[in-house]
Amino acid sequence: MIHRRHAIGLLAAAAVIPSRVLADTAPESEVRKSLLKHFTDEGTAGTFAAFKTDDKKLIVSDGTRTRSAILPASTFKIPNSIIALDTGVVADPDKDVFKWDGVTRSIPEWNKDHTLRTAIAVSAVPVYQEIARRIGAERMQKYVDAFDYGNRNIGGGIDRFWLTGDLRINPMQQIAFVDKLRRGVLPALKRAQELTRDILTVTKAGDSIIRAKTGLIGVDDRTAIDGVKASLGWLVGWAEKGGAQTVFALNLDIREPKHTASRMTIAQQCLRDIGAI
Repeated sequence: MIHRRHAIGLLAAAAVIPSRVLADTAPESEVRKSLLKHFTDEGTAGTFAAFKTDDKKLIVSDGTRTRSAILPASTFKIPNSIIALDTGVVADPDKDVFKWDGVTRSIPEWNKDHTLRTAIAVSAVPVYQEIARRIGAERMQKYVDAFDYGNRNIGGGIDRFWLTGDLRINPMQQIAFVDKLRRGVLPALKRAQELTRDILTVTKAGDSIIRAKTGLIGVDDRTAIDGVKASLGWLVGWAEKGGAQTVFALNLDIREPKHTASRMTIAQQCLRDIGAI
């Protein structure tokens, strides 16, 4: 039984995701503050939210930060990939090549030609900026609206709105979006969704796997991943354990360089705690 003091947090958490988004009936909700210990043990602060699809249960670490909207940073590469494939800007994620523009950046993996698959693997911002320019503002806005993605605001430049512009999304909204992709029910071609699921990075965790995308606020085509210029980190995706799947979103403060790796470490700890892996 959930303690009375969590009642307000539970109501707030459950209210963020309409029942029609995650399940046929309103999901059971739980605030599990014990999950926050994993962040403090790493010397940082953050939040974790998960939707256990079989149990139709929403578990959050808190009722505040899980509802706070921030820049999506490179987690926007997920919808950007779907849109690229749906519009034909990218026909094949393994054959269409984006030539390196010759500009040497501080992240060596970006300084080469890329396909969509290799670009998302190294989170190559310049490639996805070019993709966004080819999609164009008008089409991009239509898709962001159709996907009900965050606050739907692409102000701040067609190749910067998710990095330094006006787009904002909270962990609950991340879960709602990723769950639609997982189920293949976004308003886009099934093929576009299938291919995007396929190119997401896969991490093994015992007998489970995690499909996820990272993001670092403060890191773009002009900056380095050095733990100083990156102020906050995302990890969003879903875990698969046998036939059971759990969609999750995590963000944390990047207070020192090690915290970029802490995203996956903490995510796995939280997922184990809730029995998802």
